[in-house]
Amino acid sequence: MSIRKSGVDQQLIRDLAGILNDTNLTEIEVELGDLKVRVSRQSPSVHAFAAAPSASVYAPPPAPALGGQPADASHAAATEVSGHTVPSPMVGTAYSAPSPDAKPFIEVGQEVREGQTLLIIEAMKTMNQIPSPRTGTVTAILFEDAQPVEYGEPLVVIE
Repeated sequence: MSIRKSGVDQQLIRDLAGILNDTNLTEIEVELGDLKVRVSRQSPSVHAFAAAPSASVYAPPPAPALGGQPADASHAAATEVSGHTVPSPMVGTAYSAPSPDAKPFIEVGQEVREGQTLLIIEAMKTMNQIPSPRTGTVTAILFEDAQPVEYGEPLVVIE
């Protein structure tokens, strides 16, 4: 496990979430040294705690990636989201393009129209196109390609 200045390794969290899905568990907790990570289906957030001599210190989960690219967490934390967020309408895996070698549906700065496909969410082996609820400019993409997403999780910001 690796700790970055701003939080826990995102791949670790994805691996733990994958174990939850594969084993049908509702919660998993891993503790190595002073790092303790718990992922639970009961809570929409992931908590990371660093042991301290007299108290536990809360470290927030890593900030989501912007623009479909891995984000520098310090930059992402400083970025304020303004505009209309498009939430995930379901639990599944978000894809930015119709196939791995295809061009993404949207990019930051792109104009989109109402009803235009923004991304695809795979849920129960079904590919669901997620349309834009409004016309505007994409100001942020808050997920990485092939990332698991939760119901209500913000995915795209349109201004």
